[in-house]
Amino acid sequence: MSVSLSSTSGASSALSSSGSTSSSDLAALQRKLRELTDALKRVPTEDGDAKAKQQKAKLLQAQIQMVQHQIEALMRQKQQEQLDRQREKQQASELEAMRQGRKPATPGLGGSVDTYA
Repeated sequence: MSVSLSSTSGASSALSSSGSTSSSDLAALQRKLRELTDALKRVPTEDGDAKAKQQKAKLLQAQIQMVQHQIEALMRQKQQEQLDRQREKQQASELEAMRQGRKPATPGLGGSVDTYA
């Protein structure tokens, strides 16, 4: 039995070359993860000696782990991009408020003050 596995480096290089993340990148990695997991499940039923099966299983597990790390990194990157957009939006609204001579709104503070004692 020959042990031949496709590399995940193509997916990682495609991800690193793009400036922003997309849903298609995440979908491609999730599809790759399913394929690798299915391949790992099929290893015990394949023909061949136990040593070759064990080696193939180890390689598949390593690839699964790499893809999982790529998915985690992609999700962190998407989350960071979302936070950056929110921060930019907040800064733009504060700048606009300053231009108009208003005090910037601080979320949750000073919205309504009871002046009765």
